[in-house]
Order: sequence, then structure tokens, then C-alpha cells
Amino acid sequence: MADGSNVAGFEMAAYDCPILQFEGWDGAIAHFEVELSRSLGGPLPHKVGDTARHDDWLVIRIAPRRFWVLCDGPPPIIDVDAELGCALSLGQGRIRLRLTGRGLKHVLERCVSVDWEALGDGQAVPTGLDRMPVLLLRRSRFECDLLVPRSLSKSLMDWIADASAACT
Repeated sequence: MADGSNVAGFEMAAYDCPILQFEGWDGAIAHFEVELSRSLGGPLPHKVGDTARHDDWLVIRIAPRRFWVLCDGPPPIIDVDAELGCALSLGQGRIRLRLTGRGLKHVLERCVSVDWEALGDGQAVPTGLDRMPVLLLRRSRFECDLLVPRSLSKSLMDWIADASAACT
């Protein structure tokens, strides 16, 4: 855990976040998805924003041809056929902010533009926080992750802490 905050009804903690990005080339996406699914050992999410769990990995479809694999442990080593797509490690550039508690929805309302009630558990949505691109992953009714740029994580954590203070 890198840093944290704990206000009544709301908690925030920061973690390193190993992420692998996989992208299939236009015209080769069907074959790319078959190969990536085989390499990960399970089906891929079908719609943008959907997720699929495979062992210690969470696969998120973040765009029609792009997937992020979030790793709780070591990231998988997957070779991608250059004719089908590419792979890129993004973990050094991101931090995972875990937000939890009964005050979560009220804090999010002050920070991001997301319809929390319409977003189902296990779904992800790109959004902005203080004009910075972030990916919000709803884990449950009172828990979510924000995947934020590492270089801006401290200021974004301060922004969220200020928003949480307004909820008390």
C-alpha cells in the first residue's frame, strides 16, 4: 500500500497495479481474440466495460479491440503474433486507488461523472478526474478501483480526500 486516507464512511488506499494491454489489429480481431482467450485460459469480455476473471487476472475490455489485464500477482507472459496485434506493459505508469465505504457514492459524485447506479458490479468505465483520464472499476456497491496515472496519483488522492471531507 502506497498511501491512504480514512474518513468516516469512506476509505482510500493506493497500490501498485500491474497492467498488461493487448490490442488486436483491425481485420484480425476475431483471430486475435481466439488466441488471447486461449492464452489467458478463459473467455474474453464481449462488450466495452465488461470484465472477466481468470485466476489472479481481471480482463477488462476497454475499447472494441483493446483489453487490459489487471494482475493481483505476477503478470502473465503472453506472446502476441505481430500479425494479429500487440502487447504492452502499462503497470509502471498507473496506480490503483481502492475506494471503499458507505460514503463512496457521495465521494464519487464530487469527483467523477459516472452513473453509479447504472454501472453494474464488475463493470469498468473510462472517465475523468480533475481533467485526468482514469478508469473506474466498480467492484461492489461500496467498493471501486480507480486506475490513475502514477505521476498524478498524489494530487488525485488529495482531490478525492478533499471531496470525502465534504461528505462528513
